[in-house]
Amino acid sequence: MAVQQGKPDVLVVGGGPIGLASAWRAAQRGLRVVVLDAGEPGAWHVAAGMLAPIAELKPGEEALLELGVRAAAGYPAFCAELAGAAGIDPGLRSEGTLVVARDRDDAEALTRLAALHARHGLHAERLLPTAARRAEPALAPTVRLALDVPGDHSVDPRRMVSALAAAFTRAGGTLRHARVASLHTDGLQLDTGEIVCAEQVLLATGAAQISVPDDARVPVRPVKGQTLRLRDPRGAGLIDRTIRGIDAYLVPRADGEYVLGATMEEQGFDTAPTVGGVYELVRDMSEVVPGVLELEISELLAGLRPATPDNLPAIGPGVRDGLVWATGHFRNGIVLAPVTAEAVVAVLCGEGLPEWAAAADPRRFAGVHA
Repeated sequence: MAVQQGKPDVLVVGGGPIGLASAWRAAQRGLRVVVLDAGEPGAWHVAAGMLAPIAELKPGEEALLELGVRAAAGYPAFCAELAGAAGIDPGLRSEGTLVVARDRDDAEALTRLAALHARHGLHAERLLPTAARRAEPALAPTVRLALDVPGDHSVDPRRMVSALAAAFTRAGGTLRHARVASLHTDGLQLDTGEIVCAEQVLLATGAAQISVPDDARVPVRPVKGQTLRLRDPRGAGLIDRTIRGIDAYLVPRADGEYVLGATMEEQGFDTAPTVGGVYELVRDMSEVVPGVLELEISELLAGLRPATPDNLPAIGPGVRDGLVWATGHFRNGIVLAPVTAEAVVAVLCGEGLPEWAAAADPRRFAGVHA
């Protein structure tokens, strides 16, 4: 087996937003960083890119909320810095999110969400039907209630990943297309048999699997999500902000496209789009925004979100020296990319995991095999 000559400081496995954001920040700190990417788009290629820690809040997810709110607050500055470093606009939209109830059951769920917001001191304005339709005229006349969440925005994940790759290489990093097969005693083994080594290894593989010994593994399972990319032949303007129903969402893009998503399916590593998945998404959103039925389908996609048993990401040092994790972000990979990078780089630079990220410490899974 071939072994590389001259070790970098950090090998990052995974060229998605988490891996690239972490690699970019590490390169900015003066570390010699190589990103190993298999070249196959991950969940980010399918994702809508919502930055919605408030609209997506669920009971019992207070630790995740803290991470999400921290990330969302810093996103405008992060995107501005990234655009300047890369010369590519990551497509941040700051029009906000409207969470909409289509019937009485949805309205009750929205009322519970508003109460949860109030308990955590979060800002979301309750809108009656007339006010909701005034804010977004494309809403169905049968809409029962809405929550206006001005602080929940969106970004274009595809543009963001392109920008991160450019910023990383401009900062002196190396992006290498290679498939990692396993964690090796001397570093990482590629599928070609080559062994690559570094002082530290960051695993940011999402739902993709590489062989890791049981005692060092973080349990991550794939959760399938189907989305549709849509376009309006009449031009942009159906909606101005993200519209979230209870079971589906519609996210506008700056280029006039829309992303309709997303299913939540425990189907292992199956990524085949299905008629049933498409039907459910279109049905649910058409009851909120009827005009979605007039849009044209430009892409039908399915991806795999990486989820841990407690739905919190794994960010920070593993149980083995030199092994660092940034995975398990489930439905929050895009919004948490900047704060994950911040926490990971602190670990890589020997400063330890920040206190605000303690709930995501991967070592909570020590001895848990999956």
